[in-house]
Amino acid sequence: MSEFIVARDPLTPPAGLVGAVAAIGNFDGLHRGHRGVVARAQSLAKKIGRPCVLLTFEPHPADVFAGRPVIFRLTPPEAKAAQAQRLGLDGMIVLTFDRDFSKRPARAFTEEILSERLGLSAVVAGYDFRFGAGRAGDADFLGAEGERLGFAVDIVESIVQDEAGSLDAVSSTATRAALEAGDVKLARDLLGHPYFVRAIVRHGEKRGRLLGFPTANLALDPSNRLAHGIYAVTLEADGVVYDAVASFGRRPTFDNGPPLLEVFVFDFSGDLYGKNVEVAFYDFIRGEAKFDSVEALIDQMGQDCDAAKRILTRR
Repeated sequence: MSEFIVARDPLTPPAGLVGAVAAIGNFDGLHRGHRGVVARAQSLAKKIGRPCVLLTFEPHPADVFAGRPVIFRLTPPEAKAAQAQRLGLDGMIVLTFDRDFSKRPARAFTEEILSERLGLSAVVAGYDFRFGAGRAGDADFLGAEGERLGFAVDIVESIVQDEAGSLDAVSSTATRAALEAGDVKLARDLLGHPYFVRAIVRHGEKRGRLLGFPTANLALDPSNRLAHGIYAVTLEADGVVYDAVASFGRRPTFDNGPPLLEVFVFDFSGDLYGKNVEVAFYDFIRGEAKFDSVEALIDQMGQDCDAAKRILTRR
């Protein structure tokens, strides 16, 4: 398999992605509803013998226009790249979206970026894709620009069903709502894959070790609004997947501090500090709670481990 390429604000076509077919959009979550655009791009790329890439924008436009982070990011850039690679894409091109970028005329976007800087052979977008100052660029404009500038344009109409069934309720908004309620099973159905986060394992207070449950501590993207509580999860490190149980929250029994994801990995004795790991969420076990004693907490943690093992065995 060729190396997955991530290019940020390239001024010329990235090596290995020359003449690429690009699926264009924000694609937060890369959920089932996004797959139609990605699949169409992949099909076209295969037909004409070109690499296929995701062309996306960071930070999220809603954050830029609000002047502050307002969106619960389902896939921050690294997670988006990981999922794009799993979908079989050859790379991801990230364009910085800021106020100046938002004021760029639609024709400047197609001419200066899509044609001159990236040298794309084709672009694929959803029927509702809008771009350029005042969102003046639409599907019809994109098609006309492709014809003028020499790249193919394929517009994917509204998709109401995929191989898993109806897509009527699938959206990034619906997925965020599910995660904010702790319903990671519904989020998995909407995404088409388990919700996951990626982060580097950091040193913590070593409190879990003293309790008999040493944990890998991860600080998640500040936008994350996953419901606080206990989850059955897996942790992937160095290409190996381990069953685990995780607590996400503020540790009210101890310090009620900043949100932290603490993962207790079953049957693991290695060192995870400093490693970039991925945690996938399979089910919600219970909400976060404050305990009257450390002994009561330890007893509950044992029950949580048993519950997580049962859930993960069934998966």
